[in-house]
Amino acid sequence: MKHGRAHNSASPVAGAAAMIAYGLLLSWAVRTERLPLQAAFVPLVLSVITFVAYALDKHAAQTGRRRTRESTLHLLELAGGWPGAWIAQQRLRHKSRKPAYRRAFRAMAMLHCTALAAWWWTRG
Repeated sequence: MKHGRAHNSASPVAGAAAMIAYGLLLSWAVRTERLPLQAAFVPLVLSVITFVAYALDKHAAQTGRRRTRESTLHLLELAGGWPGAWIAQQRLRHKSRKPAYRRAFRAMAMLHCTALAAWWWTRG
C-alpha cells in the first residue's frame, strides 16, 4: 500500500459503475415521467454541496479546526449527494481509509437508490 492512499482497487470501478447505473435510473425516471426534468438536477446540486463539505472537512482536519460530523456527511450522501462524496473520496483522498466510514457511505448510497427506485416504481 502506498503512503496516503487507501488500498481499495475495486472502489473506482465499482463507484463509477454505480454512478452510471444511477444516471440510467434518473434518465428512466425522466423518460417515464416519474420525475420532472428539472428535478434530475437536484442530485447534481447535492453532489456539489457534498463534495464541498468533504473538502471543507479535509481542510479542517489539516488545520486543526472544527470538523464536520460524519453523520452530517452521511445525511448529505443519503439525500442524494453520494456521487459527490464518492468523487471527493477519490480525488481528495478524504474518508477513504476508514473501513467503517466506507461501509456507512455505501449503505447511504444504496439506501438512497433503493428508496428512489421504490418510490418511482410505485408511482408508475
